[in-house]
Amino acid sequence: MALIPSQILRIAILLSYFSVLCNYKAIDMPAHQTYGGSWKFLTFINLFVVTMFWILYLFDRDLIYPRLLDNFIPQWLNHGMHTTVLPFIIIEMRTTPHRYPSRLCGLLTVCSFAMGYVLWMCWVHHVTGVWVYPLLEYLGTMSKVLFFFSLTILISVYYVLGEILNSYIWDFTTKSKSS
Repeated sequence: MALIPSQILRIAILLSYFSVLCNYKAIDMPAHQTYGGSWKFLTFINLFVVTMFWILYLFDRDLIYPRLLDNFIPQWLNHGMHTTVLPFIIIEMRTTPHRYPSRLCGLLTVCSFAMGYVLWMCWVHHVTGVWVYPLLEYLGTMSKVLFFFSLTILISVYYVLGEILNSYIWDFTTKSKSS
């Protein structure tokens, strides 16, 4: 019986995600008409977005989300892409126990994804001469390498933190029910 609310929450989150995705894809934005379309943005993938987006946005929004985008993307859609990811992750973690692979396998997967995305951004830059995120225009080669490496470390830390929190929440819940 406890699975029903969890499934309803999952469906609501999925519908919310599809709503944001459909609205985002429907926007006639110049960046979507260039090489890679919307697939060149990490926002589209929705992983590990919240922290970096909002830190850079607060530091200098034009480095990550130029004001020109306000003409195309309404505020609610911006939050749908860059903010709601966090509460949805927390809801999912609290309502559904997850089985993580071995830490090495999980970290290799996360790091492979990060490397794949970095290579994709570099490829888009190679083809178009324009970096997907304006911030990258201002960084030298070594700074870019350090930036990408730091982000890979950050998402690895997030992965381990998620694993630990999942274990704490669900081991604690299991122990409480058996007591």
